[in-house]
Amino acid sequence: MRWLSAGESHGAAMGLVLEGLPAGMPLDVPRLNAELARRQRGAGRGGRMAIEKDEVLVLAGVRHGLTLGSPLLMTVANRDHINWGSAMQAAPVTEGQRTGEPVRIPRPGHADLPGAVKYGQRDLRNVLERASARETVNRSLAGAVALQLLEAVQVHVGAFVWALGGVESSTAAWPALDLPAAEVVRRADASPVACLDPGAEAAMLARIEQAKEEGDTLGGVVEVRATGLPVGLGSHVHWDRRLDGRLGAALLSLPAVKGLELGDALRASASSGREALDPILPRNGGGLPRRAGGRDGGLEGGMSTGETLWLRLHMKPLSTLRTPMASVDLDTGLAAGAHRERSDVCALPALAVVAGHVVAWELARALMESFGADQWEDVLRRVRDAALRPGRILGQASC
Repeated sequence: MRWLSAGESHGAAMGLVLEGLPAGMPLDVPRLNAELARRQRGAGRGGRMAIEKDEVLVLAGVRHGLTLGSPLLMTVANRDHINWGSAMQAAPVTEGQRTGEPVRIPRPGHADLPGAVKYGQRDLRNVLERASARETVNRSLAGAVALQLLEAVQVHVGAFVWALGGVESSTAAWPALDLPAAEVVRRADASPVACLDPGAEAAMLARIEQAKEEGDTLGGVVEVRATGLPVGLGSHVHWDRRLDGRLGAALLSLPAVKGLELGDALRASASSGREALDPILPRNGGGLPRRAGGRDGGLEGGMSTGETLWLRLHMKPLSTLRTPMASVDLDTGLAAGAHRERSDVCALPALAVVAGHVVAWELARALMESFGADQWEDVLRRVRDAALRPGRILGQASC
C-alpha cells in the first residue's frame, strides 16, 4: 500500500492517489467525511476552520461502494480558494493582473526560509502553501481509509491530548493502559481539547485563552493507542521493515512534531532494566504468554507484540504568531516582524486526530504485508487463520 498527495493550502483542492487496497473492500464515504470533520474540531483553531467543510470526492477506484483493486483517486476542495483568486491561479499571470504582494519575511520555525533557498523562490508563498498543515487533509484521508480496513479485523486506533501548553493530564484520573482505543476516540471527541482528564481540560482551555490574548501559540503532547493488533506486524530482519522505525518516520514528518516517544521511553531511559522491561507471564487458559505491563509500548524488536501499542508525539508551538517574532526582510536585509498567515493558537486536538490516522495507515500497510491478497475476502480469511499461528511455537501443554 502506498499513497501520493498533491495540493497547496489555498489552491483549488487537495488530492490523493492511494494504491494497494484489495478488490471488494467496502468503502464508506460518509465515514471518511466524518473523520475529516474530526480533524477540523477543537479549541484553539483559527478562522480557516470556519471557512472549510472538508468533504471527499472519490473519482476512481471504487464502484457501487466496493474497491476495484485499482488506485483510488480522491480530492477535497479548498473552499478558501475562492478568496485567493489570481493569487493562487495555475495559469500564467497576464499583464496588469494583481496577484498580491510577495511574501519576503520568513517565520522562525517554519519551512519559509530553507525552502526558499532550496528551490530558489523569491516569493515565500511558493514554499509556505505546500508546507502548511493543510496538507494533513491528505494524510487524514489515507488514514481514514486505513481505519476502515483495520476495524474490519477488529483493530482500533485512538488518540488524545496528554499535555497542552505545560498543563499535563493526571494518570490518576483514568486507567490509561486499560482503555480500549475505541473508547479513547469517544472520550477525546467529547472534549474541546481532546483530553481524557476532566481536571486538566479546564486548565488547558484557560491556557489557550491566555495565549490567544498574548498573541502567542502553544504546543504539547499527543498520545496514540492501537488495540487488537496481531503479533508480528513489522519485522526484525531489516531496518526498513521495523514497525517502530516506520511509525517514527511517518509521525515525525507531521508539521510541528519534533519528538516521538515509543512506550514509556523517556522514563525507561533513566531506569534500570529491571524497572523498564515488561516481564513475560503465562497466560491463563493457554495461548501466547502476556507482558506484565505496557512499558515497551506494544513493540519489541521492530514488531507488534499483540499488546496495546502506544506512543507519544511532542509538538512545538506553531510558527505563525499574532504578535510576530523577530525576522529579516529578504528584500532589504533589515530586521522586521515575521510574516503573519491565518493560523491557530493551538492545533493539538487536530494533531491527535491526524496522528491517529497516520498510525492507522502504517498499521494497515504492515498488516497487508503480512496478510494481504488481491481480494478482500482472502485478506479477512488470512487474518482469521493467523489467530492459530501462535500455537505452532508452543508446547502441546500450552496449546
